Amino acid sequence: MQKKLSITKIQKAKGERPLTMITAYDALFAKLFDPTADMILVGDSLNMSFGGKPDTLSATLEQMIYHTQAVCNGAENSFIIADMPFGTYPTSEKALQNATRFFQETNADAVKIEGGEEKAETIKYLVQNGIAVCGHIGLLPQSVRGEGGYKVKGKNDAEATQLIADAKAVEAAGAFCMVIEGVKAEVATAVTEAVEVPVIGIGAGNGVDGQVLVFSDMLGLFEAFTPKFVKKYLDGATLVTEAVTRYKEEVESRVFPDEIHTY
Repeated sequence: MQKKLSITKIQKAKGERPLTMITAYDALFAKLFDPTADMILVGDSLNMSFGGKPDTLSATLEQMIYHTQAVCNGAENSFIIADMPFGTYPTSEKALQNATRFFQETNADAVKIEGGEEKAETIKYLVQNGIAVCGHIGLLPQSVRGEGGYKVKGKNDAEATQLIADAKAVEAAGAFCMVIEGVKAEVATAVTEAVEVPVIGIGAGNGVDGQVLVFSDMLGLFEAFTPKFVKKYLDGATLVTEAVTRYKEEVESRVFPDEIHTY
């Protein structure tokens, strides 16, 4: 069982060892991931994998707080970051009001906000008021409708320059680390080298300071689609389907419950 990381230890990991982050949405999976994961992200991706929605945008603050409470109940040793859902940080004042709810109603260690230079003032305001913030640059899932889809970033010099500017702005604002998503690998590496805080990649190559994956993707439970950057470490959907089928067969044939499973 590893000891829970502090923000200082997370920052000191840069250049020393890659950090492992994974999503979780409930106490059950959080407890399974807790002995291994450095950080658990309560991602608004739950809106898709749990809620069956086409994107993350309709996740509510109340839903995110509920799931963050559940994850905190299951994980005692992982550093827990909660996604601020779409529409909950349009201004610095509104962001602080909603982030404060996360800190008062859950045991989350930090919140995550999507955006680069345009969100730097909001990040700074939260940090000045005692809220630890993880940034998120590159492909921003909460902007998917505004951008007309999920588009890989860093495909040209202008985008690469902007990503580095975004990372530096997020760092200067006080974020202790940041996620970089859907970015060309060589650009993500350049971004990582441009800042002193850890940069956690998802679909951003291997030159970053750590990796994050959605657990239902990497365990093969989510079958609607599989992004190119996802590696399936388990054929979870097949295993679950086979188990439920075997259960049904044993119930119908009265093999279950047998003597061992009867009082």
